[in-house]
Amino acid sequence: MNLEMIDLTKRLDENLYIYAEETYSDPPLLIEPWCTVQSQGYKVSRITLGTQCGTHIDAPSHFMEGGADLGALPVQALIGSYCLFDLDDAAHSGSTQLNYQGEPILFLRSGGGVEIPADVFNSLLTLPCRVWVIMYDIRITGRDIFYFNRALAEAGKYLVENIDETAALRLKSGGELFALPLNLVSTSGAPCRVVVRQQSAD
Repeated sequence: MNLEMIDLTKRLDENLYIYAEETYSDPPLLIEPWCTVQSQGYKVSRITLGTQCGTHIDAPSHFMEGGADLGALPVQALIGSYCLFDLDDAAHSGSTQLNYQGEPILFLRSGGGVEIPADVFNSLLTLPCRVWVIMYDIRITGRDIFYFNRALAEAGKYLVENIDETAALRLKSGGELFALPLNLVSTSGAPCRVVVRQQSAD
């Protein structure tokens, strides 16, 4: 069986989108020289970034006062098979049938700007999946913009987001996902490398 690796991690460079509102912005990504081989005998750069920079994971404490932080999630919860649920297909067909087989990770795929009914969302929340992965922001019908995030936090779920959407379109059911954040303990999240291993089409 041939396996392929799909990297879902966005590049941390000058083209990276930084979340901002009218009165707020996440910390900018800054990568600047600290010392050079010529001056010090080795090269080091200084990096400044936010905990939710680029492809990252949100802990419940990101949207819930007193919620669990990143250090409460064991690394084994970030590695495993995923249940792939295509929200666009479900909206088009009207079917919310989910072929859940006990996978520890829930992957919600969509083409962007998706809105799902509250009853569908609530049924997904009942799944024991501790880690969720999304391609784009998700709205819940009749709720405010951050209701999805707050409800996940209150349910003790961890959310991986801002992944490479183009690469994610290649995913199929039956693969394994590896989402490995920086080992930050008392934070509301961290940038992470997200890779899927699945059976190759060749």
